[in-house]
Amino acid sequence: MNSHSLSTVYQRLCSSPIPSRQNPNKPSKPYSIRFPSTIKPIRRCAAPTFSASAGGAPFSPLRIRSSELNLLKAASDDGQFVVSGSSDESPDTGIVEFITSERVKVVAMLALALGLCNADRVVMSVVIVPISLSRGWGLSFAGLVQSSFLWGYLISPIAGGTLVDLHGGKVVMAWGVALWSLATFLSPWAAESSLFALLAMRMLLGIAEGVALPCMNNMIRRWFPQTERSRAVGLAMAGFQLGSAIGLTLSPILMAQAGIYGPFVIFGLSGFLWVLVWVSATSSSPDLCPQISAFELKYIQNRSSVPSLPKSQPKTGKVIPPFRRLLSKLPTWSLIVANAMHSWGFFVILSWMPIYFQTVYYVDLRRAAWFSAVPWSMMALTGYFAGVLSDMMIQRGTSVTFTRKVMQSIGFIGPGLALVGLTMARTPSMASAWLTIAVGLKAFSHCGFLVNFQEIAPQYSGVLHGLANTAGTLAAIVGTVGAGFFVDLMGSFKGFLLLTAFLYFSAALFYNIFSTGERVNFDETA
Repeated sequence: MNSHSLSTVYQRLCSSPIPSRQNPNKPSKPYSIRFPSTIKPIRRCAAPTFSASAGGAPFSPLRIRSSELNLLKAASDDGQFVVSGSSDESPDTGIVEFITSERVKVVAMLALALGLCNADRVVMSVVIVPISLSRGWGLSFAGLVQSSFLWGYLISPIAGGTLVDLHGGKVVMAWGVALWSLATFLSPWAAESSLFALLAMRMLLGIAEGVALPCMNNMIRRWFPQTERSRAVGLAMAGFQLGSAIGLTLSPILMAQAGIYGPFVIFGLSGFLWVLVWVSATSSSPDLCPQISAFELKYIQNRSSVPSLPKSQPKTGKVIPPFRRLLSKLPTWSLIVANAMHSWGFFVILSWMPIYFQTVYYVDLRRAAWFSAVPWSMMALTGYFAGVLSDMMIQRGTSVTFTRKVMQSIGFIGPGLALVGLTMARTPSMASAWLTIAVGLKAFSHCGFLVNFQEIAPQYSGVLHGLANTAGTLAAIVGTVGAGFFVDLMGSFKGFLLLTAFLYFSAALFYNIFSTGERVNFDETA
């Protein structure tokens, strides 16, 4: 660049109508400068750096870059120019950055919390066997005891989801884990005191755990862009499923070493430790995190844009959510039906498989727990694979709606077919194989309906998830209690497994007809 061109650019900058600050206490109005076409020859040269000042106020260096210089903005509070590129530009991220990022630390903590959530939940599935034998309980009464967790779980999802929308996932999750760890820790005392005390502790466990999934959804929506959310949900839910595997596998070992109530004490203390780390090492959102890098913060903010609400859209700060408008839309009902069926299958398998293997194939308790644990480990692996596949489909241009329907179809039709195969298994190994296929494919639904809450109603995702969880809990109670009465009356699990398969197929059809991956306007009634 010759001196004439340099002086021309300098004169154009200085001649711009930027008033000097006459009164330093009076905030100046923002001004913007656009370079004229005469500066185009500069692009073929090295990028120069200028320094300018107006009225004695210093300006940060102005760098002209050939690929991104579009406009200059003057900040109204300090008078400095800020150079910004094109609006759609954002930094690229690789696997190393993803693994070492703050958002992965957040999802890792969520995975641990969900792992503890499920481990605390499944302990009773193992302990119920010796308790029933010692107290003379039948299968139907054992089913009622196990369902007491769901009585509490029925209460909290809507209220918990509303609290999550108002206060964020970090605070609500901390209180939830603290309360359910306390309930787990006190369960041995309750069991020795009375049946009523045991049922009360199981209800408290359910009440506290009802906020876990809405909190997970809230934190992932804040910390992850849409192109990474399926993967993040896959990681978090992998912890959820591994919690089942760990709880089912370790419970017999801990019972042998520390007594029948040993698992309750160990898992309860682990929850208290998690709360201390969560409160001290995580933030509610990226912009509040002191450890996050500028690169990662820019990446999250640039790719996490949410379509603007209509001007008449109600604010989410209202204490009472618009339940009538939420329930007036068919996409809401597609999520409710999907969540109900997911919970039915999940709790039936989780609660009854140890007893299933013991009564149908006559294996001992430790082997029954092992056969029941293997499928949940597979679900953790397939859940993450489904998340990567779902994100990849969206990144390559597949519509969000079609992606969610594909994932949900695999997550419901696959388990339905596998349960039909389970009814024909002749050996415990073959039955475990069919169960592994059923539970593994079930993980694809996490990238279907479970992510869908954030997409159709980001401002109401917590309460919407709470509504769906309430329906899911009702379905789980009916399934868990109904399985016990069904087996007592019919003398076999086969008919109940076939009924569950039929319900899976029906729910998949309903979701494919009425679901969407686009944002729904809940300001208008149907």
